[in-house]
Formats: sequence, C-alpha cells, structure tokens
Amino acid sequence: MRTVVEVSVVVPTHNRPELMKLAVESVLAQEAGVIGEVIIVFDACPIDLPGVTAAAGWTVRGISNTRCRGLAGARNSGIDAARGQLVAFLDDDDEWLPGKLAAQLDRLAEKPEAIVVGTAMAIDDGQAQRIRLVPSEELTHESFLRDRHPGLHSSSLLFRRDALREELSGIDENLPGSYGEDYDLLLRASAVGLVTVVNEPLVRVRWQGQSYYFGQWETYAAALQYLLRKHPDIGRIPAALGRIEAQIAFALVAAGRRAEGRRWAWRALRHNPKQIKAMLAIAISWRLVSADRVIRFVRSRGKGI
Repeated sequence: MRTVVEVSVVVPTHNRPELMKLAVESVLAQEAGVIGEVIIVFDACPIDLPGVTAAAGWTVRGISNTRCRGLAGARNSGIDAARGQLVAFLDDDDEWLPGKLAAQLDRLAEKPEAIVVGTAMAIDDGQAQRIRLVPSEELTHESFLRDRHPGLHSSSLLFRRDALREELSGIDENLPGSYGEDYDLLLRASAVGLVTVVNEPLVRVRWQGQSYYFGQWETYAAALQYLLRKHPDIGRIPAALGRIEAQIAFALVAAGRRAEGRRWAWRALRHNPKQIKAMLAIAISWRLVSADRVIRFVRSRGKGI
C-alpha cells in the first residue's frame, strides 16, 4: 500500500486564463489519494487565480515569477515555493488525463531509486489525437544522448523535490528562451539517477499553434548550440551530433540565415548521412521548398522539427 506523500504541481502561465484553468482542473480531477498543492506561477502578468474547487486534501495558490522572465524562471520559482516531497510539471496549455498521477506514484513505489517518473502522451492538434509512446520504460543517459525521446513531454514529469533542488539544481535559466530546458534537465537527471516511464498516454499536449516557442527559429538555433556546448558527450556519438546539427540547420534556414544553415546541414550530413532534416534544410536554403510547408506536413503527422 502506498504511503501518503505530498505532491506540488507547478503550472507556469502567462495570460492564458482559459487554458490554464483547464490544466489546473485536470490536476484536481486526479484520484491519487495524496495531499497536494497546485502552484500557479504567473510570469510577467498579474496573479489571477481561476475559479476552481480544490479536491479534498489539495490547495491551489498563485505566486509571481521572481526569477528570470520565461519558462525556466517560472518553473524555478515554483520549485522554490514547493512544499511537497514530489514536484510535477504541467504547462498551462496541457492537461493530465485520468489516472496519470496514481500510475506515477505506483511506479515510484516499485522503483524508489528513480529520480524522475514520466509518462507517454497524446498530441491534440485540434483535429485528431495521436499517441506518442517512449521506446523503453527505463531510459539511460546514453539513450538521451542519442535521442530526445519526444514522447516524453515535460508536462508528464514527476521529480523527487530534493533531487530537483540539489543534485539537478533546478532549471537552467541561461538557456536561450528556455527552449530545450526539459531535454537539458533529462540529460542531467539520467546522468545521476534512474529515469522511468509509465508508457501510457496520460498527458494531453496541445499542438495547435498556441505555443510561445512556435516559430522562434533564431531562439531554437541559439538554444541547440548552447546544449551542444553544455553536453559535449553528445559529440562522441556521430548520429546524435548530426541530429542536433540538422535541427540547428533547419532553424537557421527557416529564420532566413540560409548560407549559415547550409553549413550546419553539411556538417550534420557528415556525421549522419541519413539526416532528413539536414537535407530539407538544404532544399529550403535554395528555395526548393518552403519551411512553412515542411512544418505543416510534419505537424499533420503529430511530429515536430
């Protein structure tokens, strides 16, 4: 039988009250038998709590982001304020599905050594839902070097608070635009402990163009270059290096920096000749196809660049 633990759910938000309310309600609808709190972190906007009824044993409170502006600082503000033994993340445009929290607590009881427990996800593009699973229920540092494992979304992650604060030192606020902060965190977590996954789609992630990151190609490119510098072990795996170089190439050509993007694309192909994103980046750089057309095609299949 599970022992009672306290869970702090950190929900960063910026001027999206309707979506944020749905996110909070999805937490309060969980039947997990624990005492918990939802911490809504208002980033560069006034504190305005949604009209929700807290479930038994739960509280909802709002705080301001007192760290750097953006997702990383807002999450760190929530982590600083968290009282729970466990800390979970939920973006304000996503929702937890029924049974999500209970399944993670059960997994944590089975794997008490785990530093983080995630789940798979369902992508909602406004027209259909697509399931994205993860290749394994236990993910090593080596596997994260090779692949981001996009089925593992930040809105699914549940951490041990002490590990999040101490061993991992929270979210990296130096990442340009906070882009890729979840991948950076998973790389660091998998280097020091077990990352385990309940491989069921227990989070609904909206991909309907409302993301604050959507189209910020210059920021994407800068953040990915930052990650390569921060995690040099990626460079010892040519296919992994080529994967990120191809993403940088695509971002640069989509931002109009065609010659620079081509250079990154050729670098990616030297490391991984099968990198389709690099080939697409070259085609875009020569105006053989538009970045928007490629993005629409990829997103229609529930994937991202």
